[in-house]
Amino acid sequence: MSVTALLKRPNEEYAVFLLLPRPTRVLLITNMIYAFVLPVIEIFVGAYIMRSSNDPSIVAVYQLTVYTGIPITFCINGFLLNRIKISHLYSFGMLLSGLSMIVMMSLENLSVAGVAVAGLLMGCSFGFFWANRDFLALNTTNDSTRNYYYGLETFFYTITYIIVPVVVGSFLATTEAGGWLNGNVNMAYRIVTVVVFILTILSSIVIHREQFKNPEQKEFLFFKFHSLWKKMMALAGLKGLAQGYLVTAPAILIMRLVGNEGSLGLVQGISGIATAFMLYVLGRTTKPSDRIYIFSVGLFIFLVGTLFNGILFSAIGVMVFVLCKVLFAPLHDIAYFPTEMRVIDVVSRIEKRSEFAYIFNHEFGLYVGRFLGLGLFIGLATYVSEIFALKYALIIIAVIQLASIPVAKHIIKEANKLSTL
Repeated sequence: MSVTALLKRPNEEYAVFLLLPRPTRVLLITNMIYAFVLPVIEIFVGAYIMRSSNDPSIVAVYQLTVYTGIPITFCINGFLLNRIKISHLYSFGMLLSGLSMIVMMSLENLSVAGVAVAGLLMGCSFGFFWANRDFLALNTTNDSTRNYYYGLETFFYTITYIIVPVVVGSFLATTEAGGWLNGNVNMAYRIVTVVVFILTILSSIVIHREQFKNPEQKEFLFFKFHSLWKKMMALAGLKGLAQGYLVTAPAILIMRLVGNEGSLGLVQGISGIATAFMLYVLGRTTKPSDRIYIFSVGLFIFLVGTLFNGILFSAIGVMVFVLCKVLFAPLHDIAYFPTEMRVIDVVSRIEKRSEFAYIFNHEFGLYVGRFLGLGLFIGLATYVSEIFALKYALIIIAVIQLASIPVAKHIIKEANKLSTL
C-alpha cells in the first residue's frame, strides 16, 4: 500500500480503526489529543530555559531532573494502582505536565533550584503518563496488532511534531518581532501554556470514557529476572542514551546556530507530512518480522544526521540533523515498543508476574541510559568545551547506538523461540 493509495481511501482506513477493540480506540484518541502537548513540552520548554538563562548547563539540569522524576513516579504509581483507578492516575499525569509548565513560567529568575523543581514536576507527570500508557497499550493490544497500533500513534505524534513547532514557533517569533503582545515573548509562552493545560484537560476527559482494568497482581518490585529481560534492559539503556542527549541538544544547537524559536519550528516542519504517512503505511503493512529492518534503518539515518552536524557545524548541518532526528525517532519507536511488549508477554508468562513489574523495571534501564547521555554532554561541555560537546558527543552516541541492532535481533529471535515453549 502506497501513500497515494492511502489518501484515496480514508473511509476504508477509518473502518480498519473501528475494528480495534473499544478500549484500544479510546486509548489511541486520548494519546492523539495529548500528542499536541508533547512537542511543546519537549521542544519549547528547553528553548524557553535557553532563552531566559543562555546557559546550556541549566537546560541539562532541567532534563536530568525530569528524567530523575520519571522512575521515582513509576514506583509511586505502582503502589497507587492498588488503590486508585488507572484512568485517574493516567489523567493526573497529563494534567501535571500543564501544571509544571505553569510553575516554570511563573519563575521570575531561572535559578538552578527553581528549574530543578519544575523539572521534577514534569518528570512526575511523565512518570504517571508513561507508566499507565504502557500498561494500557500492552493490555489492549496483541503482537499482531501492535505494528498498526504504534504506527497509527506514531503517525499522529509525527504530524503534531511537524504542525505544533511551526505554529508555536511562528507565534513566538512574530511576538518577538513586535507583531503581537508588544513583543513580550514571555507572555506568549504563558499563552501557549494555557492552551497546553486546556488540551490536558480534554485528553483527561476522554480517557475516562472507558473502564480500564488495573493490574491484577499487586507486587511489582523484583530484582531477579529472566535472562531475556536482562538483554531487553541493555537495549533500553542504549535507547535511553540517545534520549538523554536528543531532548537537550536540538534546542541548544538551533538557538546557537540557526536562530530563534521560529527557526526551531520551521526546521521541524521541513521533514514534511509525508514522513507521518510513511509511518502509518509501515504500521498497516509490516509484520512483526519486519521490525528489525525498520529499527536498523532508523539508526543509520540518525548516524547520518550526526555526521552532517559534526562535520558542517552550521545552520545547514543542524537542519540536516534535525530532519534525520525527526525520521529516526518514530522509526525507532515503531519497532522498539512492539518488541518490548513482545518480550514482556513472554517473560511475564514464564515468571508468572504482573506485566507492570517489567514496565516499571524497564524505566530504570532507560534512566541509566539517559543519565549517561546527559552526563556525557555535561562532562564534555564542562571539561572540554560546549562546541566539542555539541559537535562530537552526538556522533559518539550514534555509533554506540549501532550496537542496538545485533542486540535487538537476538532479543526478537529468543522471544519468538520462548513463545512456542
